[in-house]
Amino acid sequence: MENSPTIAYFSAEIGISASLPTYSGGLGVLAGDHIKAAADAEIPMVGITLLYKEGYFKQRVDEEGLQTETYPKFDPEPMLEKLPDLFSLRLRERDVWIQAYRLFYTGETGHVIPIYFLDTDIEENFNDDRKITLRLYSGDKDHRILQEAILGFGGVQLLDMLGLGEIQTYHMNEGHCSFLTLALLKKYDGNEEKVRSLCHFTTHTPVPAGHDHFAVKRCRKLLHGLLPENLHLPSWVQNSRLHMTELGLYFSRSANGVSELHGQVARDQFPDFHIDHITNGVYHPYWLGKSFRELFDIKLPGWRKNPGILSDLSAISDDELQWAHWSHKDFLLGYANSQTQKALSSDVLTIGFARRAAEYKRARLIFSDPERLRKLGRNKIQIIFAGKAHPKDMTGKEIIQSVVNNANSLMGEVKIIFLENYNMWLGRLITSGVDVWLNTPLRPNEASGTSGMKAALNGVPNCSVLDGWWAEGCRHKENGWAIGDTRSSDDKADAESLYTLLEHHIIPAYYGNSKQWVTLMRKSIESSVQFSAYRMIKDYQNKFYSNVKESMVVH
Repeated sequence: MENSPTIAYFSAEIGISASLPTYSGGLGVLAGDHIKAAADAEIPMVGITLLYKEGYFKQRVDEEGLQTETYPKFDPEPMLEKLPDLFSLRLRERDVWIQAYRLFYTGETGHVIPIYFLDTDIEENFNDDRKITLRLYSGDKDHRILQEAILGFGGVQLLDMLGLGEIQTYHMNEGHCSFLTLALLKKYDGNEEKVRSLCHFTTHTPVPAGHDHFAVKRCRKLLHGLLPENLHLPSWVQNSRLHMTELGLYFSRSANGVSELHGQVARDQFPDFHIDHITNGVYHPYWLGKSFRELFDIKLPGWRKNPGILSDLSAISDDELQWAHWSHKDFLLGYANSQTQKALSSDVLTIGFARRAAEYKRARLIFSDPERLRKLGRNKIQIIFAGKAHPKDMTGKEIIQSVVNNANSLMGEVKIIFLENYNMWLGRLITSGVDVWLNTPLRPNEASGTSGMKAALNGVPNCSVLDGWWAEGCRHKENGWAIGDTRSSDDKADAESLYTLLEHHIIPAYYGNSKQWVTLMRKSIESSVQFSAYRMIKDYQNKFYSNVKESMVVH
């Protein structure tokens, strides 16, 4: 291949567009932004992921807040190019055949990065094997092991089959990819240091549920012949369980968390390894709303290739900034009102809260004192919620139900809606169209929180707990507001802080001081420059892609 890639970026999900259902949330969208920014930076990279013909799921939330799921099938052609040759992997004591598809992503500079999607849903396979890659994050432990084997072992095999043998960095985006290290261990005849010289690992979450571990006996049964005989190394096999994050870390020359705070949390989580940090960033040409894109094309040429240009908005008048935001808001509310019966008003302060329904994200924090919310928000605020709960996460489903029930109880005083099927398209619509972005995680569980970066990029000030990126980006009352402080994070104190901010700062500024509000918008956009994927990819180049580093295992 011309300009043969030297970096292979592995991720269980890659979100390139809303038309490709190959992602579920932040991890996949970040992976897509990483590849897009790498293309703009002309990095010789190749992406490896799985093809999910039934995607994550299509969400339906009824009037009582009950979530149900359907799985419409996705036809990858002609969007993706089917490669002519199949290859196989030995799983469950039989050959499982793998079909690869390819997408060429072209960056702003014309540089192309190929992304390969691996699929087992083909007629050559048994029905059980066809289901391996059908749905994202579905099934039991066996199913997860098989998916991760297709990604790790299968991905390395595909690269060899394609003749892409000059890979200098295998970048694992989370532990789902860690089997690739064992594939490389076999390829290089058990030479651990050789494998370690080739691998880099990114960890994305402090939440234990985000780190897979499987019984060694279960893995041996499913992956017989793929696992090395010696599985007694202390860091990645503990209590007869194979820990995928520790496996990836053990065989990596370097590793990183995804914000300054998360880097420290990750070092505490995995003390046997040296873990650096690179704060995530978002791909600004995609996540900026249409009106801002058009305005900046005229007034700030070159911003697409260099977001640093957005750090000086003096060429943009207050009226132009406000008009562009109102355009985004009108589009969002037009869509929201077409989906609900709540008739949201463009004159009312609109708060957005859109993310996966997980307990630590505390979607219900704003409802801690319904009477106070009713009093301070009556005819002054309206709230748009969105986000999916994993089909098997009963707590997540209860969170959505609780949000809808609270919305119903406040009807007529504070308008609150829930929009179904949160995806990249709806994410851009909400992060560009609301007036304030609300984020209330239980610190320090939000490793990064890229949705808040997207809002800031669109001139939407954040009102957030000082977690993830906001611990670095917040300039309280200048580009947004800090909920609580860095000393502790508990529901009662954070709810009190949130209500006080709304009542005494946010609502008065929105309705009473338009000049102050536009200044907040300007500062939001200007501060977002440091949280672009453009900056992020340069950090990866400088820290992890350019030089082979020494082993990071603490001996």
